[in-house]
Amino acid sequence: MFTGIIETIARVHKIEKEGSNIHFTFESELSSEFKIDQSVSHNGVCLTVIALEGNTYTVTAIEETLVKSNIGELKVGDYVNVERAMVYNGRLDGHIIQGHVDATGVCHKVEELDGSWHFTFEYQPTEEHLLVNKGSVCINGVSLTVVDPIDNLFSVAIIPYTFENTVFKHIQVGSTINLEFDILGKYIAKYAKLYAKVLS
Repeated sequence: MFTGIIETIARVHKIEKEGSNIHFTFESELSSEFKIDQSVSHNGVCLTVIALEGNTYTVTAIEETLVKSNIGELKVGDYVNVERAMVYNGRLDGHIIQGHVDATGVCHKVEELDGSWHFTFEYQPTEEHLLVNKGSVCINGVSLTVVDPIDNLFSVAIIPYTFENTVFKHIQVGSTINLEFDILGKYIAKYAKLYAKVLS
C-alpha cells in the first residue's frame, strides 16, 4: 500500500525481455536502502525488487502489467516516480493507493500558469472508474486532487515542488499516464451497482 507521495525519481538503466515478461533495472538514490522482495511503486505500479547491484535494482513486469500500464513504453534513459510502501505508523499525506493501475490516460493539454501547471488528461470513464471534483486520483503514482472532471476529461494542478521532483516535468501532450482511481470510490460504485441489481 502506498500514499502517492513520491520519494524520488529513478532512471531506467537496462531493459531485458524474457518470454512475455520484462526485467527493468533502475538507477536510484534509494537503491542502497532497498531489499530483495520489497514492494516499490514505479509510476504507480507496484513491482517487486528481485536483484540489487551497486546503485541499481531490478524489478520484473509481467504481461498483464505491461498491457494495463505505461511501464511497457519505457526506454533506457526514461524516468519514473518511485515510492516505497507506506509505514503503518506514519502519516497518510496523500491517499490510499494500492499500486494496481486501473487504466491509462493521455495528456490532452498542459498550461503553465503563474507559479503552477495545469494538466488536462483524457481517459475512458466506466461505471467503476469515476472521478468527482476535489476527489482523489493517482497519476503515475502521484496522489492528486481532481479538478473539473467533464465527460472523458479531467485536470490537476501541479505545484512547483511536485513538478520538479516527479516525472510531471517530462509529461507532454500525447504522453500516456497510469491511472489508479480512489479505492473507496470503486467500492461505493460496485456496491451501488449490486444494490441497483437487487432492486430491479
